Amino acid sequence: MGRLSRAQAQERNRARVLAAARSEFAEHGFRDAKVDGIAQRAGLTRGAVYSNFPGKRALYFAVLAELAERAPEPPHPEPGRTAREALGALARAWVAGLPLADVGEQHGMARLGMYLLPEVLAEERTRRPFAQLMKVDAILLGLALEGLRPAGAPAGSLVRVAEAVLTTLHGAHQLAAAAPGFVEPFNVVSACEQLAALDLHDWWSPTHVITQVRETDAPWSPPHALDAVRGEPALLRGDGVVAVLGLHRLEAVEEAVRAAPPGTRITAAVVTGDPDELAPLARLAVAELCRCLRQAFPPSAWPRVQVVFDESGALAAAAGLPAVGDGTEAAVRIEADRIVACADGRGACHAITSALASAPAPSAPGPVGRTRTGPTGRTGLG
Repeated sequence: MGRLSRAQAQERNRARVLAAARSEFAEHGFRDAKVDGIAQRAGLTRGAVYSNFPGKRALYFAVLAELAERAPEPPHPEPGRTAREALGALARAWVAGLPLADVGEQHGMARLGMYLLPEVLAEERTRRPFAQLMKVDAILLGLALEGLRPAGAPAGSLVRVAEAVLTTLHGAHQLAAAAPGFVEPFNVVSACEQLAALDLHDWWSPTHVITQVRETDAPWSPPHALDAVRGEPALLRGDGVVAVLGLHRLEAVEEAVRAAPPGTRITAAVVTGDPDELAPLARLAVAELCRCLRQAFPPSAWPRVQVVFDESGALAAAAGLPAVGDGTEAAVRIEADRIVACADGRGACHAITSALASAPAPSAPGPVGRTRTGPTGRTGLG
């Protein structure tokens, strides 16, 4: 075997550290796990561990994210499911991974995630991004529920219903960790099924911030990336809108989705000023939801928005943003692999997609209708 390059050696050491950390956390729990113990398990020095991860919490988030992203998936369901059936399947997939019985194990793989919420709550720098990540999960689930709406049924947002479902599931997750044996999985599934009929009179109101859209003409050469919603390579070539969103502005993806004409491909490129710790937390939050979503909803109902984690900033740079942070909100419109319009600042996502909606359609005369803003507002995704 030839000698490994520096990049290959770093990748191998990173994998060894992750595997060792997974064992250390499972055996001792997050609080009692030691970086020295992780280094010993990996056959590396303590310095080598810190050269790959800035601290134990970052390593913990990365371990959980990897487990969520690599979890095996059953075949996708066939079309024809109702929203009630899909939510029941989603809940069953969710509770399948919970430690539902007290078997005398304080730690172990099934209880590996029990320290996640306490670590998120520990600092504002993790709480604020996590709140936005929960909003993204609710948007994705809400759009999937809207995708199952029967023909002729009243339109409207189902994001608030999705929030109620996620509140139920995350509550079950925390109680399963704090009070083993208390959570009855059948009741959790039944409760989520009942939420399909919940009417919260939800509607989407567009941003009131006016952001200027600038016409431009620049090449569009995006890097390869993974779509976290579908778990497959993202489609970044061709026409569409790319929203570059920091972890404090993730909810703006709904503004892009709702204001866009039907069929517009929307990609949310998630960026952060702290990729070592916050990027794994973001990957974990979306992967947990989307893994269950793909098991419960047929592909025809999956939300027509891509989520890409741009940890290196390469995708943002391709969109003309050399520097990004957690407060970033910018959007570009792509046509024929050229950037033809851009906007940045609060409201950029709505500005780009609403300008696209008001432009004349190339295949038919007249403008494409704007987004409705009342209780019967459309999704903008077709």
